[in-house]
Amino acid sequence: MMSYAEQNCMVEWFYVSNKKYKDPFNEVELSAVVTDPDGQERVIPAFWAGGQKWCIRYSSPKTGRHHFCTVCSDVSNTDLHGKEGDIEISVYSGDNPLLKHGPLRVSDGKRHLEHIDGMPFFWLADTWWMGLCKRLKWPKDFQTLALDRIDKGFSVIQIVAGLYPDMKPFDERGANEAGFPWEEGYERINPAYFDKADERINYLIDLGLVPCIVGCWGYFLNFMGIEKIKKHWRNLVARYGAYPVVWCLAGEYDMPYYLSTDQKRDREAQRLGWKEIGTYLREVDPYHNPITVHPGSYTREVPGFADVFDFDMLQTGHSDDSIGNTVFRIHQSYQAEPVMPVIDGEVAYEGIGGQCKEQVQRLMFWACVLNGAAGHTYGANGIWQVNTKEKPFGPSPHGMSWGDTPWEEAYKLPGSYQLALSKKLLERYKWWLFEPHPEWIEVNVSEEKREHNYYPYIAGIPQKVRIIYLPFFYPVFKIKNLEKGVSYKVFLFNPISGDEIDCGIVRPEDGEWSLSRLPIFQDWVLVMESIDNA
Repeated sequence: MMSYAEQNCMVEWFYVSNKKYKDPFNEVELSAVVTDPDGQERVIPAFWAGGQKWCIRYSSPKTGRHHFCTVCSDVSNTDLHGKEGDIEISVYSGDNPLLKHGPLRVSDGKRHLEHIDGMPFFWLADTWWMGLCKRLKWPKDFQTLALDRIDKGFSVIQIVAGLYPDMKPFDERGANEAGFPWEEGYERINPAYFDKADERINYLIDLGLVPCIVGCWGYFLNFMGIEKIKKHWRNLVARYGAYPVVWCLAGEYDMPYYLSTDQKRDREAQRLGWKEIGTYLREVDPYHNPITVHPGSYTREVPGFADVFDFDMLQTGHSDDSIGNTVFRIHQSYQAEPVMPVIDGEVAYEGIGGQCKEQVQRLMFWACVLNGAAGHTYGANGIWQVNTKEKPFGPSPHGMSWGDTPWEEAYKLPGSYQLALSKKLLERYKWWLFEPHPEWIEVNVSEEKREHNYYPYIAGIPQKVRIIYLPFFYPVFKIKNLEKGVSYKVFLFNPISGDEIDCGIVRPEDGEWSLSRLPIFQDWVLVMESIDNA
């Protein structure tokens, strides 16, 4: 057998067994040992595709001939075991940035993500927890939302692999066109569910959006048990590991089910169990896609947990007052050991509880990024749970609904557009080299605002660029520690519209400079770029 593919592009082949198995998903495990042109071996898991059929998906950035040989747990089955073939991989010829630059990894400096060719990757994610369900109709609804996000400049979609939050297991709201991801009782997966999910995941990648695939919500560990969760993850790795994806072990990994009768016991079981599953995921994924976990609480306070993921994901609150906890947690993670990228993966969904409007979205974005985060995750209330005009999602198991705004309205909320403008501003500079520099600014901050972390944030690269976010409203501040002999071009960036106002050239003699006034009563981004590095 000979197959052909381009770099970083998935190639698929399958085998059908003439030997019949009563329960093929649980009776048979199939893999392929692939040897690349440099002689390195990788074990690629296959997934059960229904009936007596198994599929293998593979990709590689290495050009040349790759040889494989299958290994089946039933070595007597010659339809599955010992099948050999070659894959010829050629240079990628397209313009999709994910396939051109390759899948993601953590940078050598451990502060940001990058493609495997070294191209820095700025994480701006949207939150579609239930985006694989049939309430977000395929293809029209899903494609409408995805096209809007890629047009605005988003780079990641956070999406759950069918075992959702805010509903009981096998709730009809979680089904897609082929049903649920598992049969009731969790005896085996439903391959048809994942065939439908494939259409959506493939579409995201075709647009250049990285799927951050969340295995399930954390409390499913207590419903399914560790061994079933491992089977769930092996299936996800076999299906999607050959794509440029990011893995999120679980959502709110240590939060017990809403109606749990012993929350302390369940929380401890989930913390221990997800550490074990994280170790398993590292072992079973031959592509070493980056791993994180979405927390209910701060993950790094659980001993040993940081050893199983590559970057830290936070959840920091859902109100206008969440800025205090957000800045505290970003600082805490940025300063923690071992060093790793940090991203706030859930904060202040736009519109939730009638709060968290666009100005709060801007504040959260800049407070995170200028305090050391490797990007940011946006969310809109109405999208994450896929409300529709005809039928809102309705109540969670605890009896309360999070709101009825339909996704068709939520995706047009101004926060998503405005955060994308801010991302584009940062990408004009070597943002991955930015470090927080609070000593670069002096402000007249009341104790109340300081206690709530509501003050300007500043980061940049010495002698090259400084970016300062001025929350609503800071008319009095002083830029300090300006380098002798460095002249700066200064402009104000309007984070609402993207417009820029030229503030001239600054050549400080005493290392300090102040802006005389701000033009409009709102938040602003002040940019100072060295003339030699403009």
